[in-house]
Amino acid sequence: MPKTETIEDFYKQKLNYLPEDLQQGLGYFNVIRAEDCYKNDVYVPISYTRRDFYKISLARGKNVFHYADKSLEVNGSALIFFNPQVPYTVESLSDDRSGYFCIFKESFFTESLRNSISSLPMFKIGGKPAYILNEEQDKQISDIFLRMINEINSDYVYKYDLIRNYVTEMIHSAMKIEPSEKLYQHPDANSRITSVFTELLERQFPIESPSQRFTLRSAKDFAEKLYVHVNHLNRAIKTTTGKTTTDLISQRLVNEAQALLKHTDWNISEISYCLGFEEPAHFNNFFKKQMQVAPSAYRSA
Repeated sequence: MPKTETIEDFYKQKLNYLPEDLQQGLGYFNVIRAEDCYKNDVYVPISYTRRDFYKISLARGKNVFHYADKSLEVNGSALIFFNPQVPYTVESLSDDRSGYFCIFKESFFTESLRNSISSLPMFKIGGKPAYILNEEQDKQISDIFLRMINEINSDYVYKYDLIRNYVTEMIHSAMKIEPSEKLYQHPDANSRITSVFTELLERQFPIESPSQRFTLRSAKDFAEKLYVHVNHLNRAIKTTTGKTTTDLISQRLVNEAQALLKHTDWNISEISYCLGFEEPAHFNNFFKKQMQVAPSAYRSA
């Protein structure tokens, strides 16, 4: 699984430049015409991975949006809301790649929204990110994007305040539209969600200090992060690996425990804590069940 794409990666790979705003603490907001993501008239595909930024995209033509473990095929206009928690890619099936998108970090909205932007219906866990647009709705959303483009290129001192209002207007316009219910399971969904689960599991390691803590410890924890039902996550992992989600978490946890016992001088309580156990006795029982030997005996062997 590729590493999370940063906003700096995006500019280098898609646009071959880094805007000055990236250095100015403005929440990294930018609005871009989709056709500007061509290199020498060649479209640069979007890889299936997480990004560390939000993206709102008005896409036209025939596209398949792969979002977490689901896919949505659209022939026409769609407004799609992507967030940093969910990996995605867009598969273009036509020559019409017109449209717009804006990208930003959560900090762009920190002071202007009463609640986190992640709590909005299109961004929250279990939310519906896709909105199919008719011709009138396409024009309405396009007009908002054009206003943002005009504003971001202006010298107006308070332009980012105005742009926040435009983004909020677009969000509310979407919430008035019925979200698409056409998200369907993709043939590769099981392997894709397993890959994302593995990447999220590995991201928590290695444990490098006693104050660091392993926090995603159950299938339910991972399912919430991956925006899927826990039963679906369990089925996908069982289908692709032959093992349960709990088995994979436990195996990775015991591997890290072995490394910490052999290669650090941390005491058992410290290791127990950083691996997410509330009590050292719980860690002892877990380790002994997995390795048939107590942690202290393993360390001294």
